[in-house]
Amino acid sequence: MAAEISSSGESEAVILVKAAPQVGTRHGETVCCAAIDIQHRKWLRLYPVSFRHLDEGQKFGRWDRVRFRWRMPKDDARIESRRVDQDTLTITGELRPAERERFLAKLIVTSLDKERREDRSLALLRAEITGFHIERKSDDEIAGEKAKFDALHAQPDLFNTRKHIPYAPAPYKFKYSYRTDDGRREGTCQDWEIEATFFKWSHAYGESKALENMQTRFGEEYPRKGMLLAMGTHSLYPDTWLINGIIRLDEVHQLTLL
Repeated sequence: MAAEISSSGESEAVILVKAAPQVGTRHGETVCCAAIDIQHRKWLRLYPVSFRHLDEGQKFGRWDRVRFRWRMPKDDARIESRRVDQDTLTITGELRPAERERFLAKLIVTSLDKERREDRSLALLRAEITGFHIERKSDDEIAGEKAKFDALHAQPDLFNTRKHIPYAPAPYKFKYSYRTDDGRREGTCQDWEIEATFFKWSHAYGESKALENMQTRFGEEYPRKGMLLAMGTHSLYPDTWLINGIIRLDEVHQLTLL
């Protein structure tokens, strides 16, 4: 029988996913983060993390080892979810490049349907990438997303504790088509890296060249060299899988043999 999960505790984990910021009615601006518990090699979903308002020494990246205190959420029944006390977040190191493939090897799956049958809501998916599509959001979508962030930042802060950090979501959706053991799928990539890369290259080269470079890197180079999709189910629709992040690793096809 599986061990009972404690209602609270402290964990150390390796960060794999940091999705682009979202605004919600309950927690304000947060970032979906997912990590692998170092001791048990199990997925953890960390929330609510107001990443852009963390102290500079707490701002973790992919492959960082972090320690934090947590408790089980009352509003999320997914077994991997942990409500994090972000004031306790501490970066303790980084998983070295030479360690990454072996660390992830036993977590890789090729079927999302099987993961759902086993009540898991996070997965590291090895899939055949069949396409990468860049789709401009409608003017209404762009305006709606911007309005949410503007409204949040306009709220009064009586204790002057919240840093005002302007933010504008990317005007494009970056989508992958892919094939798994379950068949063909398509989804929007929510990885913050892909959005940040778009803005960085747009500033450096202009939007047209940035999109061309995005197609080359994320649509051609990454699939050719090896990549994994970090997947997570929607909180309200448990059978809907979202692409929360992309993990670039060489020779992904060999990892499950390690």
